[in-house]
Amino acid sequence: MSQNKDTLDRIFSMEFARVTEQTAIAAARFCGRGDEEAADKAATAAMHEELSSLPMNGTIVIGEYEDAPMLAVGSKTGNGEGPEFDVAVDPLEGATLCVKDLPNALVSLAVAQKGGLLHAPGMYMEKIAIGGEYDSQIVSIEATPQENIAALAGARDIEPEEITVCILDRSRHARLIEDVRQTGAAIRLIGDGDIAGVIATASWEQTGVDIYMGVGGAPEGVLAAAALRCVGGQMQGRLVIRNQGDAAMARAVGIEDAGRIYDLGDLASGDLIFAASGITDGAMFEGVRFDHHWIETDTIVMRSRTGTVRRINTRHVNSRAR
Repeated sequence: MSQNKDTLDRIFSMEFARVTEQTAIAAARFCGRGDEEAADKAATAAMHEELSSLPMNGTIVIGEYEDAPMLAVGSKTGNGEGPEFDVAVDPLEGATLCVKDLPNALVSLAVAQKGGLLHAPGMYMEKIAIGGEYDSQIVSIEATPQENIAALAGARDIEPEEITVCILDRSRHARLIEDVRQTGAAIRLIGDGDIAGVIATASWEQTGVDIYMGVGGAPEGVLAAAALRCVGGQMQGRLVIRNQGDAAMARAVGIEDAGRIYDLGDLASGDLIFAASGITDGAMFEGVRFDHHWIETDTIVMRSRTGTVRRINTRHVNSRAR
């Protein structure tokens, strides 16, 4: 029985990779074309179509909202004839990056056993993330940037000047950027795509990103946490309540303690699979490549229970010229 179950899980891993590949191809047809709405609609439709064919009974717990009912939070996905899963989707992370043909646009998907993903509302979340090789709680979302950088540098036996911090390039981070610069640490500013920014901390030797700090989307925080559960990492998140509307959104998904600090296991738990494909070139992925006969995609699919990370470079038949 367990052997059959494991075989089924491996099949799902490859099927989820196929979902992100086809979604990335749909979005990549809009690279450099300036139309974010069209790119997002194409990616959403492609992901919905691919998920709908899978033998599962899935519920979208992280997804799109009123403008994209096909993958709306609370909607069902799959053909309804398989196991129950919670599903988190981001059909187009970095729509602006995609349509401007800038680095780090990607598509991501996390699938967990029922109850395994935090039902995060569509609002902001403060986040901090590092790799998994450090002692637990070496950094804290409640500590200052100076304290966290000093703690991380001390754990590595290096100077703060040798630390690189990834931060979204947003006006709300002006004070954070100033505080980090005062430590002497380097900053890697990213325009969008904080899922990739968080995941980069798990392989800092390759990416050069030692720690992620700042405020980004709460749904993206859950997806990033799912990836870190698979590859090893530490992460904390806390919802940012700006007004009564934010508080109402949190209550609507059952969150009563809006100031709670979530650790990695709170955000994503149990056995889960994370898959992502590059749309444009970036730190983690090569983007989709088109020629007259072929389309090439670059995908990662990971599973938390086994710690397996598969890198899949796929050549698809190009059924139509670009």
